[in-house]
Amino acid sequence: MSKQPEVLWAQRSDKVYLTISLPDAKNISIKCEAEGIFAFSAVGVNGGDFNFTLQLYGNIVPECKTKIGLRNILCSIKKEQKGWWKRLLKSEEKPAPYIKVDWNKWCDEDDEESDSNLVSDDDCVNAGEEDESSDDEGMLYLPDLEKARGT
Repeated sequence: MSKQPEVLWAQRSDKVYLTISLPDAKNISIKCEAEGIFAFSAVGVNGGDFNFTLQLYGNIVPECKTKIGLRNILCSIKKEQKGWWKRLLKSEEKPAPYIKVDWNKWCDEDDEESDSNLVSDDDCVNAGEEDESSDDEGMLYLPDLEKARGT
């Protein structure tokens, strides 16, 4: 039986970004089809199968840029037509619980031109070139938080 990893998503007028949380994944397979179908499969650290297929809101360019990190897989998917999607999936039903908005990468339509922290394609192209701590940038863990409080 396969499981679904947590999937975080954000969009720009020309792209959709998916972050698939699956540490130390192996045998990763990602397929993007022009009709908006995104398929993912991989084997987790304990040998468990993880896979899912998403019918995206609109059509996409069939090639997606991917960066495989230690803790997650980043995918940059180019939209066939520039514009803002109402939601990630074509279906109007509530998305599966493993699909969530990535508020760290989210950008409102009005803010897109003025946002200086946009995700660049380089973030998805240079797979494996970053140091191991890049997934934790800016994160405070409980011991660090206690030190900051002085307790």
